[in-house]
Amino acid sequence: MFPVYDVIVVGAGHAGCEAAAAAANMGSKVLLVTMNMQTIAQMSCNPAMGGIAKGQIVREIDAIGGYSGIVTDKSMIQFRMLNLSKGPAMWSPRAQSDRMLFAATWREMLEQTPNVDFYQDMVKGLLIRDGRAAGVITGLGHEISSKAVVVTSGTFLNGIIHIGEKTFGGGRVAEKAATGITEQLVELGFESDRLKTGTPPRIDGRSLDYSKMEPQAGDDTIVGFSYLDIETIRPEQQRSCHITYTNPRTHELLKTGFDRSPMYTGRIEGVGPRYCPSIEDKINRFADRERHQIFVEPEGWNTVEIYVNGFSTSLPEDVQYKALVSIPGFEQAKMFRPGYAIEYDYFPPTQLTYSLETKLIQNLFFAGQINGTTGYEEAACQGLMAGINAHLKVREEDPFILKRSDAYIGVLIDDLISKGTEEPYRMFTSRAEFRTLLRQDNADIRLTEKSYRMGLASQERMDRVFRKKADTEEVKVVLQSFAFEPAEVNTFLEAQNSAAITQKQRAAQLLLRPNINLKDMITAVPRLKEALSNLGTAAYEQAEIQLKYDVYIEKEKELVGRMNQMESLEIPESFDYSKIASISNEAREKLKKIRPRTLGQASRISGINPSDVQILMVYMGR
Repeated sequence: MFPVYDVIVVGAGHAGCEAAAAAANMGSKVLLVTMNMQTIAQMSCNPAMGGIAKGQIVREIDAIGGYSGIVTDKSMIQFRMLNLSKGPAMWSPRAQSDRMLFAATWREMLEQTPNVDFYQDMVKGLLIRDGRAAGVITGLGHEISSKAVVVTSGTFLNGIIHIGEKTFGGGRVAEKAATGITEQLVELGFESDRLKTGTPPRIDGRSLDYSKMEPQAGDDTIVGFSYLDIETIRPEQQRSCHITYTNPRTHELLKTGFDRSPMYTGRIEGVGPRYCPSIEDKINRFADRERHQIFVEPEGWNTVEIYVNGFSTSLPEDVQYKALVSIPGFEQAKMFRPGYAIEYDYFPPTQLTYSLETKLIQNLFFAGQINGTTGYEEAACQGLMAGINAHLKVREEDPFILKRSDAYIGVLIDDLISKGTEEPYRMFTSRAEFRTLLRQDNADIRLTEKSYRMGLASQERMDRVFRKKADTEEVKVVLQSFAFEPAEVNTFLEAQNSAAITQKQRAAQLLLRPNINLKDMITAVPRLKEALSNLGTAAYEQAEIQLKYDVYIEKEKELVGRMNQMESLEIPESFDYSKIASISNEAREKLKKIRPRTLGQASRISGINPSDVQILMVYMGR
């Protein structure tokens, strides 16, 4: 009934979809196994992609040749570039999506990917032969063979849903949990643990009074996520989100349910996300705050369903409702479904290599929430990398590994592998020490050529990168040679509260002033506009950033050079850490457990001190 596949992907969430697409587009024959064909690429929580640091990840996925950016551009109902008041290292794209259109677009793109087959069934076990993953065993009893397996189980492994005092098995509301895989892997020697996440109630938008809320419109310019020309909505078509706030009355009503809350009665064992706490956690941890922000987000073009961002909860349904109707604009709210918490199994990611292959079982890869992460974007980029590396492993080629200085994806994977996580991991710009280099605007310049050489990014993408780089250099040459006369630029400078010039000055020099930007300069000076008329806006932005932030960019490149020296010092796989008597017991245990590939990785392991690294370097020298 089934052929032997190159790669089987277990689970069709964001990680599974990217894994299947990547492996298939590189030439592998792929089977995507999911418990429900109708929930492929489901946005289980909020209907949005991107945000701070997450937007950079989606652009990196797109630059490598993944689908998340394209799908988001095709399904967005609102776009915003966050943090524009800060430097470009902090700019982060975010899109509100039509939930149903997002999933439908993902499925359509997968169905149009020739090497992807689909099968609806639960995977209850893995086929392991001679220490290698060799396929899966399904709930219907099928043994399907493959050369590699990527497990992207999300919140389904032994998932338990909590609503107040009620608990029931499930991987998502109205969907059953997956069983069998955890037990088998633990028997094989894997370490597993439990995590928790949650989601807010869904509300009938017709029952809300938006006049009591603050509208939050989209941007006047829609940049989008994909570096390809994907048709998106026009700015005037965007749906507005809204903001409202809880109040002391809301908080008091929520507290009445604490004695029945699974969080406070000890029924939830898993650790929840630190940076996306439930509403009960917020009012408990931040007791001095009189109000908390609530984002009212539409779920799509053709639905009245509303996502109440900021009100994630597992309190009893009656308490949820009483608290909701105390919020301005929600007085007459009708609930479609209550919020809930979900507990699920994950496998601490220190059990993986940088390719996301497990250390215990060859050709077995983990991606997404099974590795302890949270968020669609974090899951999708892991799926992309696992799918690429599963394909490469099957063909006995070297893995594709991104360093911390290459991409946010590299930061995320290095954090997981070297430090592990005991709570759902979320990406932030502050986690990346080279964030001036890892901007959302240059992900294509950083990554597309690497992917193209490997056989994933298309010729079209590569041609666009070459053109962008050439145009950027041309813009820089024009700006460095173009000299303004005082008469043609002083009116513009004074309007920007910038000092007038008394003699000719080059455009590149004026651009270094903090309150001057290239777009306004071009609009104000027709002669400059004419000189740059043949070059695109992407090249304008790239050239401006490179000129303005040249000192900072060069400084980070120096730091990258120093870090790469440590990364080049490889530690032999056979290295015996037990012989190093002069390091702490904690350091020895961590080094034995994680077995870092390089001295650089060893230095980033939690519990390893600089003195431990120096001692390790001495022993390696011997």
